[in-house]
Amino acid sequence: MKTPEIKKIKKLALQGVVVSDKMQKTRTVAVYRLKKHPKYLKYYKVTTKFKAHDEENQYHVGDVVVMEETRPMSRDKRWRIVKKISTRHLPDAEPMADEDSNKPKIEETSK
Repeated sequence: MKTPEIKKIKKLALQGVVVSDKMQKTRTVAVYRLKKHPKYLKYYKVTTKFKAHDEENQYHVGDVVVMEETRPMSRDKRWRIVKKISTRHLPDAEPMADEDSNKPKIEETSK
């Protein structure tokens, strides 16, 4: 009699950027993709945010990561971060500058 073979299901993997690391053991990862408009046939960027599990809190804002689907860990978490690819500088990640430095400087000329 043959024993039934157990088929291993290939898990879906996505690449994205960590946009929030404020929760414990959870990271919010933004995945960008191009979508084609049905009428105008032009491509536009679509962003989808996923909550992913990070057991050791080792990934931070700006990290480009690979995540794979897993069993539901909470109401929102169905992804697990597998590895870090690189670090990207995000404009939201840097501290706010002084308000005076953002104002344009006006030079006065005398006649």
